[in-house]
Amino acid sequence: MTILIAEDEKSIVRGLEAYLRQEGFETLTAETEEGAIELLPGADLALLDISLEEGSGFGVCRQAKRRGLPVIFLTASGDESSVVRGLDMGADDYVAKPFRPRELISRIRSVLRRSGRGQTLVQLGDAAVDTERGTVTRDGREEVLSALEKRLLMVFINNRGRLLGRDRLLEEIWDAGGDFVNDNTLTVYIKRLRNKLERDPQNPEIIRTVRGSGYLVD
Repeated sequence: MTILIAEDEKSIVRGLEAYLRQEGFETLTAETEEGAIELLPGADLALLDISLEEGSGFGVCRQAKRRGLPVIFLTASGDESSVVRGLDMGADDYVAKPFRPRELISRIRSVLRRSGRGQTLVQLGDAAVDTERGTVTRDGREEVLSALEKRLLMVFINNRGRLLGRDRLLEEIWDAGGDFVNDNTLTVYIKRLRNKLERDPQNPEIIRTVRGSGYLVD
């Protein structure tokens, strides 16, 4: 799933990009109404600020709804008139700033489900990963992923076919949810993931070790 972020505050954009990618989404970004409209064909959902550098989120919303694309507005707290206008234009939901990242992700997944765009199952070998529920099912057995296990697995899923070094993995999951993560912790969680995903964790075929370089998930 690809999320279009139309927002002109660069710090907010950087935070949203990092968190969305950690949750398995691809991102497109634009600071202007025209730029956002140009990117709509490549998006599955538009996340729109009301005020943009040039134009507004309302113009982007109008074009997005013509394409049948779901829209969530980011609004200033207490800006009831903008909320009403956005919903009247067909926006699917809104989130008031400042927002909690986990709440935003929940709203995004909910809107994607309602729009029929929310693909939550990912197949890794003979294991099925439900990225929304945070579960792994193999041979009819379901296992629940911890929050950190899920975040780490989403990094692998979002980078399938790419070699990821340990430093890169630590950067991706460092303190994303208030958890302390060091090199030893990373080793423990990769082992836990293998125990849930692999048919033979001692000889992994899904999360493969590339000696001296890192890990690879095809």
